[in-house]
Amino acid sequence: MRRAAALIPAGIRQKLSFEVLFFAIFAVAVVLRFAVLDLKLFHHDEAIHAWFSFRLLHDGIWSYDPSYHGPVLYYVTAGMFSLFGESDLVGRLIPSLLGCLVILLLLPLQRHGFLGRRETLVAALFLALSPDMVYFSRFLRHDIFMLFFTMLLVVALFLYLDTGKGSYAILAALGAAGGLCSKEEFPLILAIFGLYFVYAIWQGKFRLPKAWKIHLAGGTIAVIGIMALFYSSLGMHPDILLTGPMKALEHWTSMHEQCRLCGPPYFYILLLLLYELPIFLLALYGAGQFLAGESGLGYRLKRIADRIRGRREEPGMEQLVSLSLAQMGAGIRNLKQEEFTRFCILWMVFSMAAYGYIGEKVPWLLIHQLLPMVFVAVYRMTDRKALIAVISTIFLVLCTWHVAFIPVDVNEPIVQVQNSEQMREVMAQMQQADRVAISSKNYWPLPWYFRGDAGKNISYFSRRVDEDILYREPYDMVIAYDVESYTSLPGYDKRTYRLNYWFSWYDIEQSDNQFRVLEYYILRDGKVGSMNLDIFTRVNASEELPTLVPEGLQGNNSSAYTHEGT
Repeated sequence: MRRAAALIPAGIRQKLSFEVLFFAIFAVAVVLRFAVLDLKLFHHDEAIHAWFSFRLLHDGIWSYDPSYHGPVLYYVTAGMFSLFGESDLVGRLIPSLLGCLVILLLLPLQRHGFLGRRETLVAALFLALSPDMVYFSRFLRHDIFMLFFTMLLVVALFLYLDTGKGSYAILAALGAAGGLCSKEEFPLILAIFGLYFVYAIWQGKFRLPKAWKIHLAGGTIAVIGIMALFYSSLGMHPDILLTGPMKALEHWTSMHEQCRLCGPPYFYILLLLLYELPIFLLALYGAGQFLAGESGLGYRLKRIADRIRGRREEPGMEQLVSLSLAQMGAGIRNLKQEEFTRFCILWMVFSMAAYGYIGEKVPWLLIHQLLPMVFVAVYRMTDRKALIAVISTIFLVLCTWHVAFIPVDVNEPIVQVQNSEQMREVMAQMQQADRVAISSKNYWPLPWYFRGDAGKNISYFSRRVDEDILYREPYDMVIAYDVESYTSLPGYDKRTYRLNYWFSWYDIEQSDNQFRVLEYYILRDGKVGSMNLDIFTRVNASEELPTLVPEGLQGNNSSAYTHEGT
């Protein structure tokens, strides 16, 4: 790599400073996270989160339900809607911003010596191009919020122990409070961090500041206060402060036991091999390097001592002082980097073990394991290793392009229950209809896209209703879940559209992916699993529909069937 650098003219080399390279990488990250943010329809979960934020803004309604996680996303998104209007693009702006800020938070770690310049640049490159980091930075879910607060907490804790400044204690409290107000598994992150820092302080690797007890007490009070404010809906539901923790524990314990979205303990390793292969392999290599100690501090200092002893001419006192100061500075930086790597290995291993054990297996949880993995992957980034890392990003770019920037339904495990692009045609037809009946329990994201006055002509039955109910009103369109649909409706044409889709592995009727693993790995093709809707459109709106009300039901009205409020 140095030979390659020597071929670059000196003027250009001077301009390619660390700062220039870092912000060039950051600019790429910004483009990947903000470009065409509304290219794809909202995911099923995104639509629900946006809808709750919409209700919070207009009706002041939000109360904690562990099924839908913590309050930060909803209050922040509602604020964005109030400033810029309600849309898919606006809903995804803050997630994209947080995905960028995670990369910027590498800088304080570098400036305080916990990352070298080369390690920082490669880590920034990995975070900027990672398919999972890009995809879930363009995604209105709580995980990118939690990831940002996790990174903020990491930076604040290491800088606090490095400097003893109370300002970093405040940042650590904000990070902890933000994470706890994002998702229920953040206490797992706190437990991992606490385990490491108790060990590190006990071993004398860090020295606590004199005012650490005051900082800890103040930070704890701040965290509890922020959580109480947000979880109680700004004081409107104070009872949740007593019932919320138990509700969260009971909900996620039941989810683990049900194994609703089940997978083997190595589920996330398969995703890493599929999307983050170079990061995963370099992390294994980096962890091996660290554990073997081949490139550890003692080995490097021994080599320096050997070189000094091997000099033919004894250095003068001035040279010794200069050399000693340089060695001391390098030694301190090396100690910091070694200890930070130790922390990241512990963080990575315990995160992967915990998420591998938890029964609920979903792709967005991968980013919480990927963040520490990036730091382990860039450990001791030599010229050769850095060159390999840079070249390997071609793989990341290709994966990122396919999952995030192709406006079609893609057969990728990272895309789970994504709403199909076919729904755009369905919604265009709904906009042309005077009255629409949704005779199905499956209808998201329609309440989001037909919110407010746009949805006043839609009747949500929330289940399949008898045909006679549909003929009591002059519906121009009837939507039904194809598994519980109608064979036909007299006076209507029937077409089937994909509502949402997912990567299908074991469903042999729909997919043969399990029999063509290598071919799929390269082509990412094949059939997807899906949930479909039957769309019945009225043939001739000017003609009266046939009457299908059975004699025993005459005189009843549709008010007997409750329409679910959306």
